[in-house]
Amino acid sequence: MHRKLTAILSADVVGYSGLMQADETGTLERLKANRSRVFDPEVATHGGRVFKLLGDGALVEFSSVIAAVNCALAIQEATEKAGTEVAEAKRIRYRIGINLGEVIIEGDDIYGEGVNVAARLQTLAPVGGVALSKMVRDNIEGKMPCVFEDMGEHTVKNIERPVHVFHVRAAGRDETSAQKVETPRKLSICVLPFANMSGDPEQEYFSDGITEDIITDLSKVSALSVIARNSAFAFKGKNVDVLQVAGQLKVSHVLEGSVRKARGRVRITAQLIDGAHNDHIWAERYDRDLNDIFALQDEISEAIVKALKLKLLPEEKKAIEQRGTESVEAYNLFLMARQNYVTGGEGDLRRAEATIRICQRVTEIDPNYADAWALMALGQMIVRFIHGGGGEDGLAAAERALALDANLAEAHAVKARIFAENGRHDEASAEIASG
Repeated sequence: MHRKLTAILSADVVGYSGLMQADETGTLERLKANRSRVFDPEVATHGGRVFKLLGDGALVEFSSVIAAVNCALAIQEATEKAGTEVAEAKRIRYRIGINLGEVIIEGDDIYGEGVNVAARLQTLAPVGGVALSKMVRDNIEGKMPCVFEDMGEHTVKNIERPVHVFHVRAAGRDETSAQKVETPRKLSICVLPFANMSGDPEQEYFSDGITEDIITDLSKVSALSVIARNSAFAFKGKNVDVLQVAGQLKVSHVLEGSVRKARGRVRITAQLIDGAHNDHIWAERYDRDLNDIFALQDEISEAIVKALKLKLLPEEKKAIEQRGTESVEAYNLFLMARQNYVTGGEGDLRRAEATIRICQRVTEIDPNYADAWALMALGQMIVRFIHGGGGEDGLAAAERALALDANLAEAHAVKARIFAENGRHDEASAEIASG
């Protein structure tokens, strides 16, 4: 078992379950024909190696990132041409994602975060298109005739850091017909950091926390694409032009607002703006008792969804309304801890230790607050493995978080990382897969 830097291509057939349900025999025949006439020959031509077949998809490694991108573009072009003789609804189409990252080699298998990121990128590619990580884009820019479209940073499942995504196509080539017939683009939104109007810089954590929770809530709406926190918070404290933000991040809508918290009361103002025309399509001011903060957050998120004329599925509404705690005191402290971690990052030992202390206080108030246990685990992991400190390694806290919420992605991610730091790579991969 050893590590190396390599390019990983992840490919998946679009709408495979629906294709199989409509015509199982025909779909299998068309997929087999595509693999034998297009996919496998192109992989071989470009020096790739398929190391895992996934029924309707495949994972391929390349020693050259340029070869990986050329292969992906060739597969998509040849697949598009081959599909012209088949009815539109029956065509085989791929989404492809490519990442350049460190992977773990064990026998003929490859795993690790480098593979996981490629798989997540694939889900962000357009139908018939190719999505790249920033590292891939940076390595091929100027070295091959390509056109890139910056899609901004995206938060993806079980990956701690947001992934900066680029779509790519060959220079001189328009969007493929497959991309053009894709279902209408999702509405997209950037939630700008809400301004702290409390007159107290120490309350910044609260306005930032409200912003982050709105981002998290809206991310649970399947019909809406939400810009990741890191990209949105790049505009914090700046006098920004909404149209410029919408154009830069390629979003259809922008949400901005402010928060004032004082003497047990909270006032939140929010306005939703059409990013194409700078029209205000919804605005509201809420004055509530601080104890009503959870219901207020639900109300704001649901009002935004309604203003966008989107349908909120029952399971999405339920997910939004799950706050993790009923204690306003615990929630307030958790926002402090999260802001403390975000401000310091992994390089700040003092802030990591403070994050642990605050989370310990949170879990004393509400022992069932899974998010607090997960954040505590992250702080403990940073102290132990990044700074070589003593104390818990975070595993027990991560397991407590997952016992309370088995679907908590942050807990799965930190648990996988703790396993990896301890050399338990198989368990790390299994943890990522289970999340």
